[in-house]
Amino acid sequence: MNLHALRLFHVIASTGSVTRASETLSISQPAITAQIKKFEKELSFALFKPQGRGIALTDAGEELALLAKRLFAVEQQIEQFAQDYVNGTNGSIRLAATYLPAHFLIPTWIAKFKQQYEQVEMVITTTNSSDALKQLLNVEVDMAIYGGIAEAYPDTIQTEELFQDELWFVVAPHHRYANQQISLSEMMKESFVMREEGSSTRERLLSLCRTYNMPAPTISLQFNGLHEAIQAVIAGYGANFVSSLVVREYVERGELCRIYVEGIHLKNSIAICTRKNEPLSASAANLIQMIRQNPYTFEGIKA
Repeated sequence: MNLHALRLFHVIASTGSVTRASETLSISQPAITAQIKKFEKELSFALFKPQGRGIALTDAGEELALLAKRLFAVEQQIEQFAQDYVNGTNGSIRLAATYLPAHFLIPTWIAKFKQQYEQVEMVITTTNSSDALKQLLNVEVDMAIYGGIAEAYPDTIQTEELFQDELWFVVAPHHRYANQQISLSEMMKESFVMREEGSSTRERLLSLCRTYNMPAPTISLQFNGLHEAIQAVIAGYGANFVSSLVVREYVERGELCRIYVEGIHLKNSIAICTRKNEPLSASAANLIQMIRQNPYTFEGIKA
């Protein structure tokens, strides 16, 4: 079927005359008339009939006009979808996040993003650092929001640091070392409550021991959730090595206390990870741009 001729027919049927169709399309009336006659011959039935000094649709023309209206309405929807996708106002984003940004940063970022891009679908997976990078490498997600410092990023991963916060040793207020300064060797004799293997803070703690040639600490309790590990320490068991973002409010309320370890001042990195040399969708690029403009900062965090 000649879609150009069908479009001419649709415009004539919509405007009610060849003259108005000619003005709308900037095509001469004789050219439109010739195209319609050729189209009627292709269809083997008439589309228009004389009516007074003008024309009217035949019964077949009425039926075809309805179908053509639906067709070109869908065409407009496709064009709008394509434009929205290019602009990032439509589409989907798959995101993997480690526990720290997932609990303390992403909810605020996503709420702000969805206010502007309501039609963008979001799928967010909360996992540990190792698995977040694995999902990114396996093309299971479009980006990863990473809290921590990986031992080594693969060459195919591009990272953009948003800001840093401190890593703290914390214990319950009644602990003998609460609010005191001690040596690293004394600290490593304590029992620790930590996240599961693959957690970046756990790896940082073990890396710290390797750096100073100390035995690995005793991890007496292990949780798959950040909240559970913190609550166990608040309840009075062991110590935790954790981002200040997570425990700052607990410390300010007196539910946890810091232990200051001599010579140890470690920083934690919050970063966006993407695959190198692979273009992001417009919606994903819009999310990253919004995060850049609205990083979570407060006293003690360097943006």
